[in-house]
Amino acid sequence: MPPRKHQQLLTAAVARERSGQEALIAGDVDVARAAFADAAQLYRQSWEAAHPTAYGRLVGMQKAGVLAGGGTAEAAYARAALVDAGQAGADSPTASYVRALAALILGEDEEAQGWSASMGAGGDAFARTAEAIAGLAARDEARYAVALRAIIGDFEERAQHLTGVAIADTALVLCALAARRGIVVALESPVLPAF
Repeated sequence: MPPRKHQQLLTAAVARERSGQEALIAGDVDVARAAFADAAQLYRQSWEAAHPTAYGRLVGMQKAGVLAGGGTAEAAYARAALVDAGQAGADSPTASYVRALAALILGEDEEAQGWSASMGAGGDAFARTAEAIAGLAARDEARYAVALRAIIGDFEERAQHLTGVAIADTALVLCALAARRGIVVALESPVLPAF
């Protein structure tokens, strides 16, 4: 049986994300941003073709949008997608991640804090990311820095990465959003290329 359309689109999204990550590691930011922009579109198309609880695709779309240099359109779309799909009240950790990230991107810090509180049930990785989002939303640089270090440490220890590239994409996204708030935490890691 051939792969379903949504799975083909998801595979294509991950492949373009990988291209963006490889370009970023090579220091070619323009090529990386173009690939991330493509990945964001593919994640969106994959979401639209998948079942209505495939929230991870909305997370991937927003992260790719931020790494492409934007993210606002993707965040607005993700929020609307949950509402339009009748999922506004969804309280799964991944749905909460979608909402927390969208709110953070859109500068709605109180909402970001609220949704980040619902992410922790998803396990340690969700809890670390939730803590970083909450720290950024509160403009608490120390809290954010501790959480960011924990996220990077987790990526450094992973044997496998979604795209096959050893890169802390979650940390890169958070660093980009922190920079938009004037918060820069100087960290060096083999999984955190300059961006």
